[in-house]
Amino acid sequence: MSEETSRRHQFAQEIAREAGAIARRYFRSGDGLRVTEKGAHDLVTQADLEIDRLLIKRLTTMFPEDGILTEESGGIAAQRLWVIDPIDGTQNFARGIAHFAISIAFHADGETQCGVIYDPVSEEMFTAQRGLGAFLNGNRLHVRNPASPNQAIVDAGYSLNRPVSDYAELVNRLLCAGYGFLQGGSAAIGLAQVACGRTDAYCELFLNSWDVLAGLLLIEEAGGWVSDFTANGGLYHGNAVLACAPPLRDQLSQLSRIF
Repeated sequence: MSEETSRRHQFAQEIAREAGAIARRYFRSGDGLRVTEKGAHDLVTQADLEIDRLLIKRLTTMFPEDGILTEESGGIAAQRLWVIDPIDGTQNFARGIAHFAISIAFHADGETQCGVIYDPVSEEMFTAQRGLGAFLNGNRLHVRNPASPNQAIVDAGYSLNRPVSDYAELVNRLLCAGYGFLQGGSAAIGLAQVACGRTDAYCELFLNSWDVLAGLLLIEEAGGWVSDFTANGGLYHGNAVLACAPPLRDQLSQLSRIF
């Protein structure tokens, strides 16, 4: 599988750059920011849909035997599955905030085998292949290992799939325990930031697999700890997420109630 995975990993980087070029063009021109609301604070733009079509077409042509699951088009269960978010952080993108990314993961044999997160504005390409490390533009990544909560920053995303009160209580527990806190609006970038040591943890009470699979593999391969997202059907139905530097695992699991 490793040779086949490596081939898919290289192709994922290629199509991420193609998708990123589309996103960057729309972002800078504003032409793709016509917005449709799928739900409260859940948006889709013309750029999301164009990138979604591009990625599906390219993957179907190159790997017709693989399944594809995307945020915008859905998908069906498959042993070999591409899991894609055309633009993670669409709300930022639609408001002209340069904090969004293309996320592509390949999942097979019960595990995410490779993943790519591409920030088209900064042109940062985060990549990971299982067992081979995590990288940013070719440079190996390592999580940061803070000595205490007072030295740590947690990106705590929120989801309207869970009560707002649960999110408020989570943030309160983090702040009372001494953690710094931010909410960036893109799970993919939030996880990538943990992998490269810019932040120390990411947590969210509910996310879908297209938001997180690539980022969770990045953190694992950078030496971090991640919760078992795919447990209890999480691959297709979503789950809570906690990913962090190993010294923070026990306390953050208790604070977030994510294990």
